[in-house]
Amino acid sequence: MVKRLGTVLIAVMVILGGGDVFAARSGGTFNFCAPYGGDLFSLDLHLSNRAQDALVGMNIHRSLYIWDSEKGKPVLELADAADVSEDGLVYTYHLRKNVKFHNGRTMTADDIIWSYERLANPKTASPNARFVRMIKGARDVEEGKTDKIAGLRKIDDFTLELTLEAPTDPAYPLHQAYTAILPREEVEKLGPEFASRPVGCGPFKFDKWVRGSEVVMTRFADFYKPGQPYLDKVVYKIMGEGASRDIAFKARDLDATVVGAAQYPEYKNTPELSGNLIEVAEMYTRLICFNLDFKPFSDKRVRQAFNHAINSELIIRKLLKGKAFPAVGFLPQTSPAFNPDLKGYEYNPEKARALMKEAGYEKGFTFECLATSNKSWGTSIVEAMMPFLKAINVTVRIQQMEGATMSAKGHKGDFHALIYSLESGPDPLEVLRRFDSRTPRTGGNFPGYNSPEFDRLLDAAAAERDTAKKMDLLRKADAVFTEDAPVWFFNYNKAVIAYHPWVHGIKKNAEEMMYQDMGDVWIDETSPRAGSK
Repeated sequence: MVKRLGTVLIAVMVILGGGDVFAARSGGTFNFCAPYGGDLFSLDLHLSNRAQDALVGMNIHRSLYIWDSEKGKPVLELADAADVSEDGLVYTYHLRKNVKFHNGRTMTADDIIWSYERLANPKTASPNARFVRMIKGARDVEEGKTDKIAGLRKIDDFTLELTLEAPTDPAYPLHQAYTAILPREEVEKLGPEFASRPVGCGPFKFDKWVRGSEVVMTRFADFYKPGQPYLDKVVYKIMGEGASRDIAFKARDLDATVVGAAQYPEYKNTPELSGNLIEVAEMYTRLICFNLDFKPFSDKRVRQAFNHAINSELIIRKLLKGKAFPAVGFLPQTSPAFNPDLKGYEYNPEKARALMKEAGYEKGFTFECLATSNKSWGTSIVEAMMPFLKAINVTVRIQQMEGATMSAKGHKGDFHALIYSLESGPDPLEVLRRFDSRTPRTGGNFPGYNSPEFDRLLDAAAAERDTAKKMDLLRKADAVFTEDAPVWFFNYNKAVIAYHPWVHGIKKNAEEMMYQDMGDVWIDETSPRAGSK
């Protein structure tokens, strides 16, 4: 076997100062972080819905589609092409013929069918069954009526036919890391141990998991993309504390790290650090949901007054230290359906007072806002709003509680208002459907929003096959939602990754910044781990 040292002669475009072309260097070890807690839960991604597991597991496993950060949408990964029927119901996938699992076996259509049926099977108790629910017959499997999904058909080893319940884009649910294609024989052989000894078909093979400390993975030589991965080893250091990550990064023990709100001002204002930051508006929108059954909030003018009364940009600048983007609507600027014509609600206390007077609430009122202790969208934000609301004679009382308790109250409609962070991507149609009048509060429509025009635009978008026209309809729906203001629009999360100068290939992933495809990442010879294996 030829030793893979030196430089692989594959040109990689790096978007830096106009797009210089570098040769991707092979070899070395990359130390990254798993920052969302004190450990992982499971590397059997069918059994987990935790970002901490997905950001690690996505580099061991692969799904039918993958998120393309540069295109801002999911693209085919385990197939070379897909044919779509005229009615948009049947997708015929022509699978890659060179995909191998880490045990050496070639992946076929049978593996995809088995993986999706496992996700839907109630015996699996997967929290991710919803991602295959759009396939015809998947609900029958969920309900225990059968163990076979009727909408999946193997034509031959490398051709798969998938039939949908209704026209939709399967790329969005099927790019999720939680829909990974797994080798049945390994899952059945290892049983529960598969969660801690996974076998996938991704760029890296699982090596070891030291509980509470690190997960180590090594290069898979038979990965289906020629020349990749470049790295010999990736080590995910499990580090839930921002201060610990900061120390490790500055000591060069981490090659890259996620930057939290507490560390962001220093990284932004220090020349040696600020030049190597990647920032992106993640698809999470921070807001306050108004309960439209609570009389003052049933009036659109009151809701609009709130949006004009609060200086969101000042709160972001002073309290969040600039680590957020002001929200101008529900969909962030990284959404394919973002409406560039939306300007949002300007800070205008005079207009806010006029609206309150017009609505009959010139003397104001008192309401309760549910909040968690989260520093980015919790109690401290509501406290910062108080002086602005006082200017329109509104008093807010805070009820702080755990997230699960607050969510339960939201599902019951047992609140006046609640401050939250809601997913606003990647599929703009699905996330806007949260506010469809046919979606109950138990389905996430916390405000109880009901707009026939909004519903009509969503229905038209769902039926539209032309992508550009679909996005235009969704932009119009977001504009209707923004005008109706069933929420206070606060911000979009600004996700930040800091990296050392020797690191190349980190992408702006608006879906979740830590979802980095490590098959694309490489380090140059200045890395302290350039020769490490």
